[in-house]
Amino acid sequence: MFKKTVFLFTVLFFCFGGLSAQNSARQATTQPTSQPSKAYPIMTFEQMKLDLGDVKKGEIKEFTFPFTNTGTAPLKIDLISSCDCTTTKYPKAEIAPGESGLIEVVFDSTEKEESEEIDIDIFLQESDPKTGAPIIKMLQYKYNLITD
Repeated sequence: MFKKTVFLFTVLFFCFGGLSAQNSARQATTQPTSQPSKAYPIMTFEQMKLDLGDVKKGEIKEFTFPFTNTGTAPLKIDLISSCDCTTTKYPKAEIAPGESGLIEVVFDSTEKEESEEIDIDIFLQESDPKTGAPIIKMLQYKYNLITD
């Protein structure tokens, strides 16, 4: 009888102990952590698409894309890529949170044969803290080519 009682208490102890451990683990995963999330920049534009309207073949158009760093860490542009008809000028220094900058664009239609929509890809030095992927923004402009 004594062996059965000890065995029963041992089984109950492990069962209730296991339930208590599971409940503690469940509470630990559902409660918010006190660790702060990693800071990162957010490049926010007033507009990301621009329509230049009618452009005569050979005409050069200059325009800007203003932006603000609405994130929580400095923003640094690593590279801007676009077609050969497009040249860009951008801030080389870091843009602090809350500060603004300009992407200056010059479009030369000399070699163009038709109306198009042009992409401008902006690669930041920082990575997305959730995915580890590079932070990339895309701007666009379009035009209606007029040939004489």
